[in-house]
Amino acid sequence: MKLIRFGKPGNERPGVIIQDKRYDVSSFIKDYDEDFFANDGVNNLKKIIEENNFPEIDSKERLGCPVYKPSKIICIGLNYAKHAKETNAAIPKEPILFFKSTTAICGPDDDIIIPKNSVKTDWEVELAVVIGKRASYVDGDGAMDYVAGYCLHNDVSEREFQIERGGQWVKGKSCDTFAPLGPWLATKDEIENVDNLHLWLTVNGKKMQDGNTDDLIFNIPQVVSYISQFMTLLPGDIISTGTPHGVALGMNPPVYLKAGDVVELGIDGLGTQKQLVKNWTK
Repeated sequence: MKLIRFGKPGNERPGVIIQDKRYDVSSFIKDYDEDFFANDGVNNLKKIIEENNFPEIDSKERLGCPVYKPSKIICIGLNYAKHAKETNAAIPKEPILFFKSTTAICGPDDDIIIPKNSVKTDWEVELAVVIGKRASYVDGDGAMDYVAGYCLHNDVSEREFQIERGGQWVKGKSCDTFAPLGPWLATKDEIENVDNLHLWLTVNGKKMQDGNTDDLIFNIPQVVSYISQFMTLLPGDIISTGTPHGVALGMNPPVYLKAGDVVELGIDGLGTQKQLVKNWTK
């Protein structure tokens, strides 16, 4: 299944995509939140879809993040071998973890706002994993049982805040609009081979990132298992698995985002995003 949330920011409702058409399931489902995933919501929704008809959603309706209020966004840094190389970083011996504030979440086609005092706002196409049930001290062999599905994520990053201002990376990752997610959450059965997905990103039509998940240093089961050794993953939590090569930080010289730029990105089976870049204003 493909799960969507549609409507104006802050007032999104749950829906599904069936044969490329969008349908409103809000009469049956409260939202795609922690309770939904924790109570076998995906399988329950499959039964509901088989037994009922739903109103169609206008294709012009805005789409929001397909998950409602995840408790946390955990990100993996330097998880593509070619990306580590382009940034002159050593291949990590263990996954590098950092958090991204949930207040950064926005819809897949919402504007990217360059934050106040930013000079180095960058792009990062990433595969995001959505957790389906509570996970703590999970072993690698059983890790995929805890995955509900996947979605597309642009891990927008302010590199000066991230690298030059001291402290943890989270400062450069958590500005408002820095986590466009969607357009949909694809359940596991929708993705034939998560270890062989094409990822791409363009800026103003120019291809910047062109990679594949086969370049991941730590794959999905390894990442889920690893994180669960340090914290409990809750249903609906999002793990962003890293970005392939081609970010502005790795360019010589870097060319960062500016107002008026248009960023487009996509992953096989997970749709596309399109964002207009704007400057922060009061």
